[in-house]
Amino acid sequence: MHVAHLSLHDFRSYVDVDVALEPGATAFIGRNGQGKTNLVEAIDYLSRLSSHRVATDAPLVRAGADQAVVRASVVKEGRTALLEVELNPGRANRARINRSPLPRPREIIGLVRTVVFAPDDLTLVKGDPSDRRKFLDDLLVLRAPRLAGVRSDYDRILKQRNSLLKTAGIARGSSRDAALSTLEIWDDNLARTGAELLGARLALVEDLRPYLGKAYEAVARGASRDDADLEYRASVDLGSVGPQQEALQQGLQEVLLGAIASRRKEELDRGISLVGPHRDELLLTLGDPELRLPVKGYASHGESWSFALALRLASYDLLRADGDDPILVLDDVFAELDAERRNQLAQLVAGAEQVLVTAAVAADVPPSLQGVRFLVADGTVTRDE
Repeated sequence: MHVAHLSLHDFRSYVDVDVALEPGATAFIGRNGQGKTNLVEAIDYLSRLSSHRVATDAPLVRAGADQAVVRASVVKEGRTALLEVELNPGRANRARINRSPLPRPREIIGLVRTVVFAPDDLTLVKGDPSDRRKFLDDLLVLRAPRLAGVRSDYDRILKQRNSLLKTAGIARGSSRDAALSTLEIWDDNLARTGAELLGARLALVEDLRPYLGKAYEAVARGASRDDADLEYRASVDLGSVGPQQEALQQGLQEVLLGAIASRRKEELDRGISLVGPHRDELLLTLGDPELRLPVKGYASHGESWSFALALRLASYDLLRADGDDPILVLDDVFAELDAERRNQLAQLVAGAEQVLVTAAVAADVPPSLQGVRFLVADGTVTRDE
């Protein structure tokens, strides 16, 4: 899979730009603030309808414009498809495939798959649990696009349930009884969608684990594949849940409902939902299997960077094992790495179908990833011949 052509209209800093791309490595070179990252961000947006840089769509639309358009010709197994997303802040976005509108924009998710390495990846190991949950969910959606709907439903249910908890917490008499009765319905909804999301995350962590060890061994000097591990820490006790898929779904739902009931008073007092996948943690550990320590708080800066890179490489290898060759985006990461790690990373990704690199200085890009080079300056993208 590769993107053969990218067209942007009123996206970020660009009024209009068209870039013809090729398989293999492509480097976008330009000083900070010139728009090189905006190009790869647009391709990543097509992949999962969200940005690796901002949480909402509004900053993606050029200042003064009402909407932005991202359009790309994507080649997969010899067939070309035209993918298009229209971003409308404050209104519904729209998506098209080969000029035909899709009923829901999220149906375009997963048609292009990207794995993005960026300086902010350090937050995967040093940031809040929400950063690691987002990492898991983004990868989940790429593997199984239908889970985008599950995640969206869960977020909507959680928001409405929290609002109801606040109302019920301060209500009295019949108003409180009515709120509590309605709350039981939202308990069921939260447990149902939460069980599906939780089950998918648990399976993903098991699938990702062997790839993480292999990737960490490749990027960390002197490390073995047994040094790095990850473990899913749920907000509820999962000890009684059976391993079979059907039993797992039902068991997780029952466990969530039980935990919700046991924490009812605390939830009403605080006005927030204290049980569910939104409270879970992905524990990242390093060291001998007999004595592992959390990466956060114990790892050195170099070890933390190696672990973050290993998480991205493991994601890429897992997606490849699923039968796809994702587009790799290396966004300003080489400036963060020493020469040895630059070359290690370049060697590991050089065989990808398409690698898109951004850098402020051409010398930061290892020779094996120089490939086609574009110069980005003053809103223009020029191929360097």
